[in-house]
Amino acid sequence: MRATERAERVDRDLVEQSQHGDREAFAILTRSRSDRLYGIARRILRDVDLSEDAVQQALVIAWRELPRLRDPDRFDAWLQRTLIHACYAEARRKRLWTANVRVLPVDAPAGPDDIDSIANRDEVESAFRRLSPDQRAILVLHHYVGLESREIGEVLDIPAGTARSRLHYAHRAMRAVLEADARTSVAAGGRSS
Repeated sequence: MRATERAERVDRDLVEQSQHGDREAFAILTRSRSDRLYGIARRILRDVDLSEDAVQQALVIAWRELPRLRDPDRFDAWLQRTLIHACYAEARRKRLWTANVRVLPVDAPAGPDDIDSIANRDEVESAFRRLSPDQRAILVLHHYVGLESREIGEVLDIPAGTARSRLHYAHRAMRAVLEADARTSVAAGGRSS
Protein backbone atom coordinates (compact mmCIF):
# COMPACT_ATOMS: atom_id res chain seq x y z
CA MET A 1 0.00 0.00 0.00
CA ARG A 2 1.45 3.39 -1.03
CA ALA A 3 1.81 6.26 1.43
CA THR A 4 -1.01 8.27 -0.21
CA GLU A 5 -3.35 5.27 -0.04
CA ARG A 6 -2.48 4.84 3.65
CA ALA A 7 -3.11 8.56 4.30
CA GLU A 8 -6.46 8.40 2.49
CA ARG A 9 -7.41 5.29 4.47
CA VAL A 10 -6.44 6.99 7.74
CA ASP A 11 -8.52 10.05 6.78
CA ARG A 12 -11.47 7.83 5.89
CA ASP A 13 -11.14 6.08 9.26
CA LEU A 14 -10.99 9.45 11.04
CA VAL A 15 -14.06 10.68 9.18
CA GLU A 16 -16.00 7.53 10.05
CA GLN A 17 -14.93 7.75 13.71
CA SER A 18 -15.96 11.42 13.74
CA GLN A 19 -19.34 10.53 12.26
CA HIS A 20 -19.87 8.31 15.29
CA GLY A 21 -19.12 11.15 17.71
CA ASP A 22 -15.35 10.76 18.26
CA ARG A 23 -14.28 14.30 19.11
CA GLU A 24 -10.56 13.47 19.08
CA ALA A 25 -10.79 12.07 15.54
CA PHE A 26 -12.62 15.23 14.44
CA ALA A 27 -9.97 17.39 16.11
CA ILE A 28 -7.23 15.54 14.20
CA LEU A 29 -9.13 15.97 10.93
CA THR A 30 -9.74 19.67 11.42
CA ARG A 31 -6.24 20.41 12.74
CA SER A 32 -4.72 19.03 9.57
CA ARG A 33 -7.01 21.19 7.42
CA SER A 34 -7.39 24.39 9.45
CA ASP A 35 -4.59 26.37 7.77
CA ARG A 36 -5.95 25.55 4.34
CA LEU A 37 -9.51 26.43 5.41
CA TYR A 38 -8.35 29.72 6.88
CA GLY A 39 -6.40 30.50 3.70
CA ILE A 40 -9.50 29.94 1.59
CA ALA A 41 -11.70 32.04 3.88
CA ARG A 42 -9.10 34.81 4.09
CA ARG A 43 -8.85 35.05 0.33
CA ILE A 44 -12.63 35.16 -0.09
CA LEU A 45 -13.49 37.52 2.75
CA ARG A 46 -10.31 39.66 2.80
CA ASP A 47 -10.72 40.22 6.54
CA VAL A 48 -8.95 38.41 9.38
CA ASP A 49 -11.82 38.47 11.87
CA LEU A 50 -14.50 37.51 9.35
CA SER A 51 -12.28 34.68 8.09
CA GLU A 52 -11.74 33.30 11.57
CA ASP A 53 -15.47 33.50 12.24
CA ALA A 54 -16.26 31.72 8.97
CA VAL A 55 -13.83 28.89 9.72
CA GLN A 56 -15.23 28.47 13.24
CA GLN A 57 -18.77 28.50 11.91
CA ALA A 58 -17.89 25.94 9.22
CA LEU A 59 -16.30 23.62 11.78
CA VAL A 60 -19.31 23.86 14.10
CA ILE A 61 -21.65 23.07 11.21
CA ALA A 62 -19.34 20.27 10.04
CA TRP A 63 -19.36 18.63 13.47
CA ARG A 64 -23.14 18.89 13.69
CA GLU A 65 -23.82 17.71 10.11
CA LEU A 66 -21.02 15.12 9.77
CA PRO A 67 -23.23 12.12 10.63
CA ARG A 68 -25.27 12.93 7.49
CA LEU A 69 -22.23 12.82 5.17
CA ARG A 70 -22.90 9.82 2.92
CA ASP A 71 -19.43 9.34 1.42
CA PRO A 72 -16.50 9.77 3.85
CA ASP A 73 -14.14 9.99 0.87
CA ARG A 74 -15.86 13.28 -0.08
CA PHE A 75 -15.09 14.86 3.31
CA ASP A 76 -12.68 17.50 1.97
CA ALA A 77 -15.01 18.71 -0.78
CA TRP A 78 -17.93 18.70 1.67
CA LEU A 79 -15.91 20.65 4.27
CA GLN A 80 -14.80 23.21 1.68
CA ARG A 81 -18.42 23.64 0.53
CA THR A 82 -19.46 24.14 4.16
CA LEU A 83 -16.72 26.79 4.51
CA ILE A 84 -17.77 28.58 1.31
CA HIS A 85 -21.34 28.83 2.60
CA ALA A 86 -20.05 30.11 5.96
CA CYS A 87 -18.05 32.75 4.08
CA TYR A 88 -21.19 33.81 2.21
CA ALA A 89 -23.04 34.10 5.53
CA GLU A 90 -20.22 36.20 7.05
CA ALA A 91 -20.16 38.46 3.99
CA ARG A 92 -23.91 39.01 4.26
CA ARG A 93 -23.68 39.59 8.00
CA LYS A 94 -21.03 42.26 7.64
CA ARG A 95 -21.42 44.06 4.33
CA LEU A 96 -18.92 46.77 5.17
CA TRP A 97 -15.49 45.85 3.88
CA THR A 98 -12.63 47.53 5.64
CA ALA A 99 -9.30 48.16 4.04
CA ASN A 100 -6.44 46.04 5.26
CA VAL A 101 -3.33 48.09 5.81
CA ARG A 102 -0.18 46.09 5.45
CA VAL A 103 3.06 47.30 6.94
CA LEU A 104 5.83 46.71 4.46
CA PRO A 105 9.33 45.90 5.70
CA VAL A 106 11.74 48.83 5.58
CA ASP A 107 14.93 46.80 5.19
CA ALA A 108 16.06 48.55 2.03
CA PRO A 109 14.75 51.31 -0.19
CA ALA A 110 12.21 50.05 -2.66
CA GLY A 111 13.35 50.15 -6.26
CA PRO A 112 11.13 51.09 -9.18
CA ASP A 113 10.20 47.45 -9.81
CA ASP A 114 9.13 47.02 -6.20
CA ILE A 115 6.92 50.10 -6.36
CA ASP A 116 5.30 48.91 -9.61
CA SER A 117 4.74 45.49 -8.08
CA ILE A 118 3.13 46.97 -4.98
CA ALA A 119 0.93 49.25 -7.07
CA ASN A 120 -0.19 46.34 -9.25
CA ARG A 121 -0.92 44.16 -6.22
CA ASP A 122 -2.93 46.98 -4.64
CA GLU A 123 -4.93 47.47 -7.85
CA VAL A 124 -5.73 43.75 -8.02
CA GLU A 125 -6.62 43.69 -4.31
CA SER A 126 -8.92 46.69 -4.71
CA ALA A 127 -10.63 45.16 -7.74
CA PHE A 128 -10.97 41.77 -6.03
CA ARG A 129 -12.69 43.36 -3.03
CA ARG A 130 -15.37 44.81 -5.30
CA LEU A 131 -16.38 41.40 -6.66
CA SER A 132 -19.24 39.56 -5.01
CA PRO A 133 -18.33 36.89 -2.43
CA ASP A 134 -19.43 34.10 -4.80
CA GLN A 135 -17.19 35.48 -7.57
CA ARG A 136 -14.27 35.73 -5.12
CA ALA A 137 -14.97 32.18 -3.91
CA ILE A 138 -14.81 30.64 -7.37
CA LEU A 139 -11.62 32.55 -8.21
CA VAL A 140 -10.03 31.42 -4.93
CA LEU A 141 -11.00 27.81 -5.55
CA HIS A 142 -9.47 27.95 -9.02
CA HIS A 143 -6.38 30.11 -8.53
CA TYR A 144 -5.48 29.50 -4.86
CA VAL A 145 -6.74 25.98 -4.20
CA GLY A 146 -5.89 24.93 -7.76
CA LEU A 147 -9.17 23.19 -8.58
CA GLU A 148 -10.37 22.58 -12.12
CA SER A 149 -13.98 23.31 -13.12
CA ARG A 150 -15.09 19.72 -12.43
CA GLU A 151 -13.59 19.85 -8.93
CA ILE A 152 -15.07 23.30 -8.26
CA GLY A 153 -18.43 21.86 -9.27
CA GLU A 154 -17.98 19.06 -6.74
CA VAL A 155 -17.05 21.49 -3.96
CA LEU A 156 -19.94 23.86 -4.70
CA ASP A 157 -22.32 21.01 -5.56
CA ILE A 158 -23.04 22.39 -9.03
CA PRO A 159 -22.52 20.88 -12.51
CA ALA A 160 -19.02 21.28 -14.00
CA GLY A 161 -20.47 23.37 -16.84
CA THR A 162 -22.01 25.78 -14.35
CA ALA A 163 -18.69 26.01 -12.50
CA ARG A 164 -16.92 26.73 -15.80
CA SER A 165 -19.49 29.42 -16.62
CA ARG A 166 -19.23 31.05 -13.19
CA LEU A 167 -15.44 31.01 -13.42
CA HIS A 168 -15.65 32.67 -16.85
CA TYR A 169 -17.98 35.39 -15.55
CA ALA A 170 -15.85 35.95 -12.44
CA HIS A 171 -12.78 36.45 -14.65
CA ARG A 172 -14.79 38.78 -16.86
CA ALA A 173 -16.02 40.78 -13.84
CA MET A 174 -12.47 41.07 -12.47
CA ARG A 175 -11.19 42.25 -15.86
CA ALA A 176 -14.03 44.81 -16.12
CA VAL A 177 -13.26 46.25 -12.68
CA LEU A 178 -9.54 46.47 -13.46
CA GLU A 179 -10.24 48.16 -16.81
CA ALA A 180 -12.68 50.62 -15.22
CA ASP A 181 -10.08 51.48 -12.57
CA ALA A 182 -7.45 51.99 -15.27
CA ARG A 183 -9.77 54.33 -17.22
CA THR A 184 -10.56 56.25 -14.04
CA SER A 185 -6.90 56.69 -13.13
CA VAL A 186 -6.02 57.81 -16.68
CA ALA A 187 -8.90 60.31 -16.66
CA ALA A 188 -7.91 61.59 -13.21
CA GLY A 189 -4.29 61.90 -14.32
CA GLY A 190 -5.31 63.88 -17.41
CA ARG A 191 -7.35 66.39 -15.37
CA SER A 192 -4.62 67.19 -12.88
CA SER A 193 -2.20 68.41 -15.60
